[in-house]
Amino acid sequence: MTRGLLFLCVANSARSQMAEGIARHLAGDRLAVHSAGSAPSRLHPLAIRALAEVGLDISTQRSKSVDEVDRTAVDTVITLCAEEVCPLWLAPARRLHWPLPDPARPHAAGDDEAAALAGFRAVRDELRERLARWLAEEGILTAGEEIR
Repeated sequence: MTRGLLFLCVANSARSQMAEGIARHLAGDRLAVHSAGSAPSRLHPLAIRALAEVGLDISTQRSKSVDEVDRTAVDTVITLCAEEVCPLWLAPARRLHWPLPDPARPHAAGDDEAAALAGFRAVRDELRERLARWLAEEGILTAGEEIR
């Protein structure tokens, strides 16, 4: 049976969507990867753009409610919330918390698209590093495999 991984945040628009795309790319069919949020909104265009820059297409993903997730198919939940309140996962699963800033939050006056995109890139790069390390620790990525 394939292990299940859920990335959970509030809006399911940026962090958890990027994490889903990166994890699917790295793990392939060795892991069933999902993402969801407690108050889903829409997939952020800068999340799509930041992943496209590294050759990953998440444009067909959509924001989903945590209520849409089959709780029996999830072994590990990784929450990605930073300052905002993280959604609760009440079903049995191992829980990890990676507090990352929300690049989709409203930016300070004067921030332009380039500054906003830089925030998405920083979160993308942090997720790539953490996921590669975690997947290797879990035996899902082998020592010879690298982030592509």
